[in-house]
Amino acid sequence: MTQRIRKVVFPVAGLGTRFLPATKASPKEMLPVVDKPLIQYAVEEAVAAGADTLIFVTGRTKRAIEDHFDKAYELEVELQAKNKLRMLELVRSTVPEGINCIYIRQGEALGLGHAVLCAQPIVGNDPFGVILADDLIDGQGEKVMSQMVREFDDHQCSLLGVERVPKEETGSYGVVSAQEFADGVSAVDAIVEKPDPAEAPSNLAVVGRYVFTAGIFDKLRETKPDPKGEIQLTDAISSLLADERVLAHEFKGKRYDCGSKLGYLKATVEYGLQHPELGAAFAEYLESRQG
Repeated sequence: MTQRIRKVVFPVAGLGTRFLPATKASPKEMLPVVDKPLIQYAVEEAVAAGADTLIFVTGRTKRAIEDHFDKAYELEVELQAKNKLRMLELVRSTVPEGINCIYIRQGEALGLGHAVLCAQPIVGNDPFGVILADDLIDGQGEKVMSQMVREFDDHQCSLLGVERVPKEETGSYGVVSAQEFADGVSAVDAIVEKPDPAEAPSNLAVVGRYVFTAGIFDKLRETKPDPKGEIQLTDAISSLLADERVLAHEFKGKRYDCGSKLGYLKATVEYGLQHPELGAAFAEYLESRQG
């Protein structure tokens, strides 16, 4: 029977230390790119792909994420009373009708693999997506999770979102060895976490988008912590390859690494230029800076 992706997991328990002091009391996923926080872009991508159950794996300082996707009674009453109907609609549409948001606490920072495993009681035996909000991707027509869900519908197996990176940067990513067999889709032979560039099997880096069968949970439970005490998702994927087919999807779109300050600034500029209200004025301002 054909399975469908209805659940998407958002690991959002990280401390965001690279953005201190901004993230001392506010989650890094709530950093705004123009007028929406990073996590909202991720949620919109999941909803556009057909997800109706959003699972947030949170930490102790992440209450603002729950508040953002909750109903804001006082704010809505105030906007209604002042007849600010457009703003009211923006607030109400943060989570569309029929979407269920579920929050699970990751008690300890034990790695991305552990965060995904925390979602198992809600995911159950269903296939599911994973989106890392740090990787903001402009799908340029079709959002990346929609691209991957379409591939899952065809192949019914786990997929990894990959991007070609300069060889010298492979040491910052999980990197796959894969054999391409269709337009942008490859069969994964192996995956290595942060290889030395001289030994990297390719320049196909795994970046922030995954679709998994429920088989990944058994592999995560069997994965031993690394020297830092973390359960690496890459190790579990490597084990999954022994039992199931895993595909690499070279997505169409432009990625901004918003886990870094420079990537975040680049995203802010590019999304600012695309903004329907501010784009033209912002472009004019940038041009004036070059004068």
